[in-house]
Amino acid sequence: MDRFRMIFQYFQSNSESVMNGICGLLALASVKMYTSLDFSCPCLPQYNMAYGLGIMFVPPIILFLCGLILNRQSLVMLEEWRRPPGHRKKDLAVIRYMCSSIMQRAMVAPVVWIVVTLLDGKCLICAFSGSVDPQKFVGFANVSTEQVQQLLAKVPCKDDELMRNNTSRKAVSRYLRCWSQALGWSILLILIIAAFLARWLRPCFNQATLLQARHWSNYIDIEQKIFEETCCEHSRLFAHKCILHFFESMQKEIKLHSFSLPREGEGAEGGEGLLQVVTDQGQVNKLLKTWYYEKPPLDVS
Repeated sequence: MDRFRMIFQYFQSNSESVMNGICGLLALASVKMYTSLDFSCPCLPQYNMAYGLGIMFVPPIILFLCGLILNRQSLVMLEEWRRPPGHRKKDLAVIRYMCSSIMQRAMVAPVVWIVVTLLDGKCLICAFSGSVDPQKFVGFANVSTEQVQQLLAKVPCKDDELMRNNTSRKAVSRYLRCWSQALGWSILLILIIAAFLARWLRPCFNQATLLQARHWSNYIDIEQKIFEETCCEHSRLFAHKCILHFFESMQKEIKLHSFSLPREGEGAEGGEGLLQVVTDQGQVNKLLKTWYYEKPPLDVS
């Protein structure tokens, strides 16, 4: 039990490093998921685009939502944004900083998935094979419009009898794969340039404001953790006091059954000092309500 407590405390004290690790694992998981995916294009004009674009964009949405769910700061940011001001004003710069940090981490895995699918090219070939201009390819010159659409829809299916040895199918496939890979490398280049500029242009902005936003973002997260730990400790002590009170009130019944009661004050020495003010459920609810609606100002002088 102590080992699990130490691991939990480590995760709490190193939440940023842990979140970076989780984002990296999600990115690796996205690559592994795509490589193990059995991609089977339906090769039908009315379904190809839906299937191809679905494989390209639905898993990134799922990975993005998973990144938001696994990031503890998502809930902390929403609580800070929605909480009543009370005695403590809300700093929008801190909320923007937290939102930016959360989005950057959550977007890693979806971007990796999209780039990998574009570099592979299967999704784009499946989705846009029916949108290719048939006049650019010799094999579709003397074919009716309906037959052209059927043949173009079967381009991703190289094992189809009609398209197995069709040179035009290979030409269309190469054409779309080139566009897909060019788009994938372009997105990757844009992201790298954006990350480079963000990294090297950051010192040009006001560092004091950035440090303040980062400091108070960490403070809000740590304050929430300590508040939850304190509530757990208070709940344990309050429950202990209620149980002792119950057994004291049942003293006659216990004596009749020959049970022995603990001595006066035994087992409640540590919790009595913390619980001597809060003695009923209404007081606890009032304190929690006051904490939510009227958070104290950040001044301990």
